[in-house]
Amino acid sequence: MTTTPVLQDAIYDAVVVGGGPAGATAAHELAREGRHVLLLDRAGRTKPCGGAVPPRLMRDFAIPESLLVARAQCARMVSPTDQKVDIPIEGGYVGLVDRDSFDEWLRQRAAAAGAERRVGQFERLTRDADGVCRVHFHVMDARHRDSARAQSVRARCVVGADGARSEVARQAVPGAERGRFVFAYHEILRAPEPGSSSGNPATMPPDYDGSRCDVVYRGTISPDFYGWVFPHGRTLSVGTGSADKGFSLRAAVGRLREASGLAGLETLRREGAPIPMKPLPRWDNGHDVVLAGDAAGVVAPASGEGLYYAMLGGRLAAEATLTFLRTGDTRALGQARKRFMREHGRVFWVLGMMQYFWYRNDRRRERFVSICRDRDVQQLTFDAYMNKRLVRRQPMAHARIFFKDLAHLLGLVRA
Repeated sequence: MTTTPVLQDAIYDAVVVGGGPAGATAAHELAREGRHVLLLDRAGRTKPCGGAVPPRLMRDFAIPESLLVARAQCARMVSPTDQKVDIPIEGGYVGLVDRDSFDEWLRQRAAAAGAERRVGQFERLTRDADGVCRVHFHVMDARHRDSARAQSVRARCVVGADGARSEVARQAVPGAERGRFVFAYHEILRAPEPGSSSGNPATMPPDYDGSRCDVVYRGTISPDFYGWVFPHGRTLSVGTGSADKGFSLRAAVGRLREASGLAGLETLRREGAPIPMKPLPRWDNGHDVVLAGDAAGVVAPASGEGLYYAMLGGRLAAEATLTFLRTGDTRALGQARKRFMREHGRVFWVLGMMQYFWYRNDRRRERFVSICRDRDVQQLTFDAYMNKRLVRRQPMAHARIFFKDLAHLLGLVRA
């Protein structure tokens, strides 16, 4: 019989499981309030992500601009028939980050605020005789890489930020099985340079622009989502996603690379993971566990954007935890979801309906890209992206967009 060693007898105020943007933000917020925090993270894992961040994320979370590896000044929508609509980003930009360095910077900031970092694989939650939660995990033995040591710690509260299909959520939070997902896959390529081959017999691909994000709506690239080509400075991300388990994402990315003139570029790494497409109905267990980030399902439908929402979810989970620790009122943990949905639930609903109506087939995708030529649509879309809310100052523009959408959906105008 083996025993699980205990790291220390003292109880952590919070154990944060997962060191991505949500978990690292939660740990930072808790630690800087003087709480005793353990940040438990798996090593050697990078989530497939286009790495796009809006200016509001930079402002709200005090992210230095030095972490940006590129600034996109334009987004280009590409239709099934290869019609292209360039949407200039007026008065702003889409920032691009390298998730390896971005996530690590967030973890280091949490540690600098006082969070204790530990590399390990979460295993399970149990309760001691006094009712306090115990978090069990395995850490790799540096001397024997094939073996792992079981450890556990006690925690007054647990923040589950361990990604889509969260094990913390599965074990502790009712309704976690109701999550909806797409599976995302991307390839990181070495970016082409003017006048050089960058691993390609040809020179700079004629249609490549390192300051533009391409979003491709085509059934052969994704039957229910989209494909992307996002510049990352010296690298670029080419990827796609789908909820269709029989659809080959790797083959689709190969087709996207070929169509974009990027087939010959050097592939640096390949990554895939499930991405949630709907917030879970509940983010806490009513006792001492609260979820954040992908574990809570906060990736925007239609766009797939998750970094801002993950970090906001981490902050809200931390604030709910702080209230719970201060008052002992377990109802405080439910405030994380209530506050998030109050601010962003409407945006998620609108984006979900947009994905449902416009991503269903190539005929509708063609019309959707056509709508993107409209200046009202462009302006309101980027206002919403930059500010993370539905802008209400232009009611007539909203009305015009509604009737234009309806006309396109009914086929009353030409794509």
